[in-house]
Amino acid sequence: MSIQVTRFDDVERRPRHVAIGAFDGVHIGHRRVIDKADTAVTFEPHPLKILHPEAAPKLIMPFQIKRDVIEGLGVNELVVIPFDRRFSTISAEDFCAGILVETLGAEQVSVGENFRFGARARGDPKMLASREEFRARIVPLVEVDGEIVSSTRIRSLVAAGEVEAATRCLEAPFLLEGTVVKGDGRGRELGFPTANLVPSDDLVCPGHGVYAAFANGQPAAVNVGVRPTFETGRGLLVEAYLIDFEGDLYGRTLRIAFISRLRGERRFPGVEELVAQMHRDVEEARERCASFTPP
Repeated sequence: MSIQVTRFDDVERRPRHVAIGAFDGVHIGHRRVIDKADTAVTFEPHPLKILHPEAAPKLIMPFQIKRDVIEGLGVNELVVIPFDRRFSTISAEDFCAGILVETLGAEQVSVGENFRFGARARGDPKMLASREEFRARIVPLVEVDGEIVSSTRIRSLVAAGEVEAATRCLEAPFLLEGTVVKGDGRGRELGFPTANLVPSDDLVCPGHGVYAAFANGQPAAVNVGVRPTFETGRGLLVEAYLIDFEGDLYGRTLRIAFISRLRGERRFPGVEELVAQMHRDVEEARERCASFTPP
């Protein structure tokens, strides 16, 4: 059964076990908050985009990926609260009484231990635990590789190309999605036709380099960068060579799951050296995809 996505204005009151958070990335900590909830409550856009636009982060995932990942956790309904200036002025008390109880009908509320809510972020887990109308489930922060997992940390890992460490924090590969656009045909000329995506400026993108990945489930070698061997004048491009795939992907949506970084992006003396390296990249990507075990 597909998850039901409900705008807050359209919510019908019913008994709910809710999990609340921005859930950018739906990382291991978020997953523990969401565990056993039937309803996830999130905010669009990210609150910082309204409250402090200059500090708003690049997102780990767009809404459609967040929706799909949350659905995969067994959640029945995703309630989306449009976050705007008016909403940011709602007091913590009104958030509890008006939103959680009167509108959502919450019987249990799950949040991370660092969750804050209400005007000036005055609401906290201790306040939720003091309410008599519902049970509060406060989930401790989670450590991976000796550090607390956070969306901020994952953004840094992805931007640095450390997608394997990001996978451990996300409990799933980092995902990037976009519409396949026409390139200059360079890959096809070299014997490696690619599906090209132009990454959004609003989303975090893996650091320049070559990666093993799955593109719409197909093993792939993916280059992220500006192709320094050629003077193209193009900006950042994500080029996916789908291994053992034939077909036209132009105009289609491609979802790429990055599993391993093979090497950094570099300039080659000539086309022959580049093509030889591309053959090596493809074989290594094939092997890493074949041996990949989901977390």
